[in-house]
Amino acid sequence: MVSRRLLLILAVALMAGIIAAIVVPNWDHTIRELTLPLRHEDIIRQQAAAKNLDPALLAGVIYAESKFEDRTSEAGARGLMQLTPSTAEYIAHLSGGTAFNINDLSTPQVNISYGAFYLRYLLNRYNGNLALALAAYNGGEGNVDKWLREGRSRVSQIPFPETRAYIKRVLDARAAYARTYKRELGL
Repeated sequence: MVSRRLLLILAVALMAGIIAAIVVPNWDHTIRELTLPLRHEDIIRQQAAAKNLDPALLAGVIYAESKFEDRTSEAGARGLMQLTPSTAEYIAHLSGGTAFNINDLSTPQVNISYGAFYLRYLLNRYNGNLALALAAYNGGEGNVDKWLREGRSRVSQIPFPETRAYIKRVLDARAAYARTYKRELGL
């Protein structure tokens, strides 16, 4: 006669085996989602292509801004790419948007489209200098223009530590997205 203890051990082992069979094949995906989430790949690819941007860069900006969570910051920046209402209205004006509504910033398609437009605008404005464009995305064009007038053209010369850290965070995330999500981002 088999003891209850042996039956319990066999039942626990069987359950552990079943759980392992379910979890292990998805482990890599689960870890990626926790450490480097990616959502809205189709919109990212579409907007990156339309604005001539690297999709991994676009994903990196979204990660640095919101970690792919629709939120509103204390400063009032909204959505995945954390656009302030005034910046969004400026983008609407620049892009010829006529039916823009601030509440649309919670819509991933609109938010990513406007954020990608603004990032392309900044890259053009700063002659393709990615560090300056990211500094302007984070710290504002006026600040970057002032730093340039003062002769501060390198990241190490930016007086805002949070902007220097932001640039590093975006560039690190961009590299990680390029390595990890090649297929999803169409790289």
